[in-house]
Amino acid sequence: MDAILNPSQLLLLQQTPALVLVDARSGPEAKEKYQAFHLQGAQFVDLEQQLSQKKADAADGGRHPLPNIRQFAAVLANLGIVPASRVVVYDDKNGANAAARFWWMLKAIGHEKVQVLNGGLAAAVAAGFPTSSQTEPPALVAPYPVTTWQLPTVNLEEVESASPDSQYLIIDVREAERYRGEKEPIDLVAGHIPGAVNIPFSTNLDPDGFFLPAEELKVKYLSAFENREPAQVLVHCGSGVTACHTLLAVAQAGLEIPALYVGSWSEWSRNNKTIATGAS
Repeated sequence: MDAILNPSQLLLLQQTPALVLVDARSGPEAKEKYQAFHLQGAQFVDLEQQLSQKKADAADGGRHPLPNIRQFAAVLANLGIVPASRVVVYDDKNGANAAARFWWMLKAIGHEKVQVLNGGLAAAVAAGFPTSSQTEPPALVAPYPVTTWQLPTVNLEEVESASPDSQYLIIDVREAERYRGEKEPIDLVAGHIPGAVNIPFSTNLDPDGFFLPAEELKVKYLSAFENREPAQVLVHCGSGVTACHTLLAVAQAGLEIPALYVGSWSEWSRNNKTIATGAS
């Protein structure tokens, strides 16, 4: 199954009994936007409260650390998701906040049938998918059976060890200005992890905000990886959310998903680690 689903394909799935639509829009007014307007039948998931387990200090795990896996299983139950569900998730940021994060988390517990909607909410509306302001109760299901996160992740110490080692590729998917240290609108310090290369997640998209064709993504990332094994490729962003957009693109290209550094720049920059600026 492709990692990306086009709006025209979603239209054909409307009557699928196992379909679960998830609205993963993020930001301070995300829930209010969902309540006012969403794809018909979609359930809302909250990045801040349900897809993260924030700690008192972002130096410990960054701004969006993963929740306890049992808590995530309960979230899935509240959304009506079971192992047989056909899940399609969307947002209004071309998958970056936070549809790709939800996709990655589902894949990381072993769920097979999950896709991100190409073009997001606007593209589905343009294609004629019905919308609603009504919140439909999800199906009552048991907690999702989970054991552990199954996709690779790395921690602060592992990234620090990989930083000077050319065997590893550390990809920073933030926009170029943040990578170069010219601006930092969210975290405390500007710059990047020494040795990291900048491949902004926005370069996964065409000018209209849709994902590039799978073959183009494959050529792009095979060139970037330079024959490294997936375990030697570490992907991060500001807080482990938009990095999942690049992991999604890699999966859509038919390549094995590399490791996610969940803590990302928000953790690194708060731990007195070496900081680089300028171009790579």
